Amino acid sequence: MHPHRPDRRTLAQQAVDSIEDFDGPHRGFRRAHAKGACFTAMFVPNGSAATLTTAAHLQHQEVPAVVRFSGSNPDPNMADLLSPAKGMAVQFQLPDQSRTNIVAATIPVFFARTPESFTDIMKTAAALKHKELSVPEKIKAVFEHFSESKNAFFQLGKLKPPVSYATSRYYSIHAYYFVNDKGDRQPVKYEWEPELGTQTLSPEEASFQPSDYLEEDLIKRTAQGRIGFKLYIVLGDASDPTDDPTELWPDDRERLEVGTLYITDPIAEPKDLIMDPTLLTSGIELSDDPILNFRHEAYAISHHRRSMDE
Repeated sequence: MHPHRPDRRTLAQQAVDSIEDFDGPHRGFRRAHAKGACFTAMFVPNGSAATLTTAAHLQHQEVPAVVRFSGSNPDPNMADLLSPAKGMAVQFQLPDQSRTNIVAATIPVFFARTPESFTDIMKTAAALKHKELSVPEKIKAVFEHFSESKNAFFQLGKLKPPVSYATSRYYSIHAYYFVNDKGDRQPVKYEWEPELGTQTLSPEEASFQPSDYLEEDLIKRTAQGRIGFKLYIVLGDASDPTDDPTELWPDDRERLEVGTLYITDPIAEPKDLIMDPTLLTSGIELSDDPILNFRHEAYAISHHRRSMDE
């Protein structure tokens, strides 16, 4: 280990600290994606991924799941419209009683390439929010991170307020490897596509929405019937980066539909629900993405602090 480089746990502690410095802490809540709503679901695979991975939930047997929709902000009281990016995290309950997650958001890239830059960007954002930087310092801060954050800023700028959690498209951001029974490894990313299609609000329509309209809407929709999302995997090739969540893969990559998630009923959030994107199962492996690999420690620290709040 480099003598001057913090270990992963220390970096994770610093990262969670930086989120708290930005807006919080809010006791008893997640340090990020604090405001959320949970639902039961059933995932029905179609078997199309069976040649690529041995993962149990991507074969032919349907599995139950818990889905958490959320805003991206650390403030649990923030109005839905003020948190541009939304999250959709799915925890599959596998036949052997183990679990695995897919964590996705409404933008396909992240704003930081490494844990170190994430922490630095969050510290800078907190200083900007609390008006602690001079004009020259603000300019310097923007230029220091513009190159790695520009894709995320561009994607955020394209977002419009969603009609519903059920009419938004969600991306895994990170790359993973599927591994089949022969040991072949295929880089993939996930996409959730709403069966209702992507629908957004006009500025006038958005102005009439209540603070918690997204959760209220989905509760009403599920009372009338189940809500479907198609799961696609995007197949990467050797030229596609698996270690940089700030970079997009080309639009022409093959997309394979591998199953459908049916969301059914609202539930209270399970006490120990941790939507850790590194919680995998046999047949799926982590890529070399440093942000992805570091998120396990960050989620564990956030959960520990949330538990200590109670």
